[in-house]
Amino acid sequence: MTEQHKVGEVIEACSTDFTAQCYELYRSPALGSLVKTRFELQGTDVQDAWLYGIVYQAQTASGDPGRRPIARGKEAQDEEEIYRDNPQLMKLLKSDFSVVVVGFKEGERIYQYLPPRPARIHGLVIPCTDEEVKQFSRSFDFINLLLKSRLEIPVEELVGAALRSMAQVYEAEKHAFLVSAGKELAGLLSADYAQLKAILKGLKNDAK
Repeated sequence: MTEQHKVGEVIEACSTDFTAQCYELYRSPALGSLVKTRFELQGTDVQDAWLYGIVYQAQTASGDPGRRPIARGKEAQDEEEIYRDNPQLMKLLKSDFSVVVVGFKEGERIYQYLPPRPARIHGLVIPCTDEEVKQFSRSFDFINLLLKSRLEIPVEELVGAALRSMAQVYEAEKHAFLVSAGKELAGLLSADYAQLKAILKGLKNDAK
């Protein structure tokens, strides 16, 4: 994630999350990735306003909700041959990804709570650079937002994926980052040992 490039476009949004459609089939950001999209801060002079979110789900399906894909590879040697023989599939199928909102940036200041307005429809979605991930993860306040979110996947899986993804940009400081995250989790989940254990187990192997 060394350069900024758009990977999708917002097609549905509310205050807590948004869904984006990929520009390329199967090219959704990885689970736990930190992404951003612009939003409007009405009533202010701030031009540089970004909404931050973490990818929690991705799916590929027919572009027509009433038409399911059908099997086409009985005579094919591999998946690539199916797509070569049926080039129309690249237009008939679409890949979407869903993002839970975990904060926003107003000018140079980052806030890790819900922004005053949701993402804009047709807003461009961009993966955060390594430096942006470091800036955002200087605080762990976003973890509480994730723990309280109501999503279609187990929240401990998302928290673990997000922290592992963020840890990758720290290189030599990766272990220290994960230890700090573990301490934050211990405080937040002191009354839920089972959930705490599940998340820490996923971080333990990555910290080595």
